[in-house]
Amino acid sequence: MADDRVVIRRALISVSDKRDLVQLATFLADRGVEIISTGGTARTLDEADVPVHEVSSVTGFPEIMDGRVKTLHPKIHGGLLARRDSEVHLDQLTDYAIQPIDLMVCNLYPFEETVRRSADGAAAIEAIDIGGVAMIRAAAKNHEFVTVATDPDDYATLLAELEAEDGATTGSLRRRLAAAAFARTAAFDAAVATWFAGELGEPLAPHIALAGRRTEPLRYGENPHQAAALYRTAEARPGAASARQLHGRQLSYNNLNDTDAAYELVAEFDPARPAVVIVKHANPCGVAVADSQADAYTRALAADPVSAFGGIVAFNTALEAATATALAELFVEVVIAPEISPEALAILSAKANLRLLSAGGLPDPAAPGVVARSLAGGLLVQSRDDGRLGDPAALKVVTDRAPTAAELADLAFAWSVVKHVKSNAIVFARDGAVVGVGAGQMSRVDSARLAAGKADEVGAAAGEPAGARTKGAVVASDAFFPFPDGLEAVAAAGATAVIQPGGSVRDADVIAAANRAGMAMVLTGMRHFRH
Repeated sequence: MADDRVVIRRALISVSDKRDLVQLATFLADRGVEIISTGGTARTLDEADVPVHEVSSVTGFPEIMDGRVKTLHPKIHGGLLARRDSEVHLDQLTDYAIQPIDLMVCNLYPFEETVRRSADGAAAIEAIDIGGVAMIRAAAKNHEFVTVATDPDDYATLLAELEAEDGATTGSLRRRLAAAAFARTAAFDAAVATWFAGELGEPLAPHIALAGRRTEPLRYGENPHQAAALYRTAEARPGAASARQLHGRQLSYNNLNDTDAAYELVAEFDPARPAVVIVKHANPCGVAVADSQADAYTRALAADPVSAFGGIVAFNTALEAATATALAELFVEVVIAPEISPEALAILSAKANLRLLSAGGLPDPAAPGVVARSLAGGLLVQSRDDGRLGDPAALKVVTDRAPTAAELADLAFAWSVVKHVKSNAIVFARDGAVVGVGAGQMSRVDSARLAAGKADEVGAAAGEPAGARTKGAVVASDAFFPFPDGLEAVAAAGATAVIQPGGSVRDADVIAAANRAGMAMVLTGMRHFRH
C-alpha cells in the first residue's frame, strides 16, 4: 500500500474558540512548523511567544473592512487547494510565489451562541463567518494533501498522530477530519438559514436545514441495539438538551425524551403558582398545581403513585428542600426545575441513581418553533404546538348548563394537560390536579374508560370507594368526540363538565348526551393531537 502520509511543514491557524490554541501551536512550532495566522489568533500566539507570521505578510494585503476581508486571497486558497501530485498546480505555485499550506486549523465565529444569547440582528449578521467557511471547505476538499481541524476536541488526536508519525498525518485521519469539517460548515450554514427563516417568519421555507452539535454520545437509543447521541441546536429554549446536570449518572435517550415531555408540560403553568408534572414513557401520570410546591408534588404523586415509580418529575419553580425531602422517598429517574436550591441539592445528592437537572429557566409555550421527525426518504416538519386557551371565560358553552367558576378553572387546567398526552387523549381533573389519564388508544371511548378505570384503580389502592376520584371531576379531550359513547363513558364515571374542540358531524348528538347527563360542555375550536 502506498504511503499516504503528509508531513506538516506549514500551518494556517485562525480560530474563534481559543481553547488549547497555545498548546497546539507550541507543539507545532517546536517541531519546526511555520505558522501563519490572523488577527486575534496571531496576537494570542505572539503574546505566548510562539513564532507566527500575520496573514497580511503572506498575502501582501492588509486586513480590511473590520476584518471581513483577510484570508480571501489566492496565496491562501492556492496554498490550500493545490494538488501536490499535479505538475500544473506545482508550476503555478512557483509562478505566483504561493507556498503550500499543509494544516488548516480553523473554527468558526460563534453564530449559534450569538443568537442564543442575543436577539440583536446586527450581532447575528456579524457572526456569519465567510472566510473561515471558505478555508475549511478548501482544506477539506483537498484532504488528500491537507489536514483540517475544526474542533479543539480534535487537537489531542492530531498531536498524537503527529508524534507517532514523525510530524506527518495519515490519510485515514485526514479523511475523518475532512468529514467532520464538512459537517461543521453544513451545520453552521443550517443555523444561519434557520435564524433567517425565524426572522422572516417563514419556518417552513422551500429548503429547510436542521443541524446541531453533538454534545454527547448516549449509551444507546430507545433500545440497547440502537445507537444514539444528543445534539444541541442553536435554539435558545431552556429544557432537557441545555440543562446543567448537577448530579447523577449519564442521561439515557429515554430519560431525555421523557424529561423534555415533562418540562414542556410544566411550563404551561404560570410559575406564580407551583406546578408539578410526573411523566412516564412520555405521558403525564400526575400533574397538579397548588399554593406550595410540596403540596403540588404530593397531589401530583397521588394521581398514580405506581406509575410514578421510575418516572420523571418536573417543576415550574425552583426546587425547595421540603419537596426534595419528599422526593427522596420515591425512586425517580430525573428531576428537572428552573433552579435547584443548595438545600435540595444536598438532600437529593444522596441518591446515586437520580439525575438532577437545573434548566436555568422555563421554555415559553407560546414561542414559535419547529419540530421534525424522519420518514423514509424525507422529513415531516411542523410548527410547534403553541396553541393556548386564552381567556377561559371566552369559551363557547354549548350545553344547557354553563360550567361553574370552579369547573371552568379545572377545565382550563385539564386542557393544558391533555395537550401533552398522546392521542387519543382523555384527562380527568379536579381541584387543580389530574385524577385519571387515558392515552394512546385507538378509540376515544377506550381512552375515556381507561382514564376512569385508572382513577378507580388508584383510588381503591388508597382505600377510597369506587368512583370517588372521578365523581365531580372535569374532563378534557384532545379532539372531538366522534360519537356520544365517549361522552357517556365520562358521564358514567361522574364527570360534571367537559372541554373539547368540537367539530364532529355528530356534535349535536354529543351535546344532547351531555345535556341528558346534566353536564356542562365548552368547545375550544382547537385540537391538540400528539402522536
